[in-house]
Amino acid sequence: MEDKAIRVIVVDDHPVVLQGFEYILQDAEPIQLIGKFADAGSMLGFLQNNAVDVVLLDISLPDSNGIDVCATIKKHYPGIHVIAISNIHEYSIIQRMLNAGASGYLLKNASSDEVVSGIHGAIKGKTVYSNGIENILSDHEAGDLPVITRREKEVLSLLASGLSSVEIGEKIFISPLTVESHRRNLLQKFKVSNVAALIHNATEMKYI
Repeated sequence: MEDKAIRVIVVDDHPVVLQGFEYILQDAEPIQLIGKFADAGSMLGFLQNNAVDVVLLDISLPDSNGIDVCATIKKHYPGIHVIAISNIHEYSIIQRMLNAGASGYLLKNASSDEVVSGIHGAIKGKTVYSNGIENILSDHEAGDLPVITRREKEVLSLLASGLSSVEIGEKIFISPLTVESHRRNLLQKFKVSNVAALIHNATEMKYI
């Protein structure tokens, strides 16, 4: 890949961030910035008709969250390398982004050298980080991040919509008692005592 242009796009809803990455990459041979997007939808539309090697992807977007978008990109375009760009340096978010298939995690205050070397590293199959991110990961055990089943995620989303156990059961064809069982498991996994705290924590960790 080093002997031809590395095709890069940036996705962030802040114009100043897009301009900053454009400035960083404009003279970084053989990197070629071929697109800038303020939302996930327009970026995914671009991918349908254009070859891209690296996506620099913000985690907080107006129409989606970067974790879900990363998973979508990797599902449909497994050859594309996704690098998160964010101001968030919480362990749970970093780990979930990596679990979604990201090739790295760069903070928005990363130096030009970190960004350029990160792109080259991702292309070579490495996992790349800004200064300090690796320390955050190594300071935590993997068990700190709740692992939930597909059904639990479904129940969690419906709880966040304000539905009762009976309504959730009717919607996904399980008994209210089974819904209650999933709810108790979720409370335990997120280490909270009520649904309000559960929804708050799950939203902060981008499970919802």
